[in-house]
Amino acid sequence: MHALRYFFSEAAASLMRGPLATALAIVTIATGLFVLGVFLVVNANFQRVIDRWSRSAELSVYLHDNVTPEQLTAIDELTGSSGLAAHREYVSKEQALARFKTDFPDLAGTAGTLENNPFPASFDVQLKPDLRESTAAVDGLVSALTSMAGVADVRYDREWLTRLNTLVRTGRIGATGIVLLLAVAAAMTVGNVVRLTAAARRDEIEIMQLVGAPFAYVRGPFVAEGILQGGIGAIVALIALTVAFYFVRTKFDTLTFLALPMAVILLFGGILLGCLGGYVVARRVR
Repeated sequence: MHALRYFFSEAAASLMRGPLATALAIVTIATGLFVLGVFLVVNANFQRVIDRWSRSAELSVYLHDNVTPEQLTAIDELTGSSGLAAHREYVSKEQALARFKTDFPDLAGTAGTLENNPFPASFDVQLKPDLRESTAAVDGLVSALTSMAGVADVRYDREWLTRLNTLVRTGRIGATGIVLLLAVAAAMTVGNVVRLTAAARRDEIEIMQLVGAPFAYVRGPFVAEGILQGGIGAIVALIALTVAFYFVRTKFDTLTFLALPMAVILLFGGILLGCLGGYVVARRVR
């Protein structure tokens, strides 16, 4: 306990002696962790939306205007007997036009000036949530419906959900690369600041070694200095992330913040980066 008190008291004094260099290290760590935090918040909210949309995925079976009652019955029986539909609903051309006017009130007047109703009738098929991963079965149903008489087109939400998932995965890879680069930059910045401290304390270190001070007492303050820089940088990043989140949430109130475990990981991540930078320099002290 006495050793730790000595390490951190020396580290705190060292930080006060070089405020500009210390601020640079802290800002670098805070920037990297802030970017990581933004990525985690955005990713978590995107994934939450995608999961919700996936649970409500549906087929839209658009019909020809000249579809016969027999063809309608055949389409309805096929979707009902597939075992994939939780709910199905027939939407007439008039209902489709009414939906459009409700969903897009600014364009309702334009739609009312058309001589003919351009919206096709359709079957809306709500899929069972526990079958949303059964892609082969759903693809088979889509193929069967597409080939049926009276069907003009079949749209399945999974197609664009798959593209959206691919986009999110690509974003994760790019963000991970940026975060890794910022982490390396942060560790190097901490190392340089601690190296300057080591150079400024060269005479003191030599005296400690001459009187037989253990290497732990010589190197410990440098590691503690890195830990302090990393910890303060992580706290600054979390504060900035919280402020930014609540500012954005005033416009998008459905957003969710980082889970507590992820915030703790960010905090210890900053401490680890600082510790790594200080440890690399401390090992070179002879």
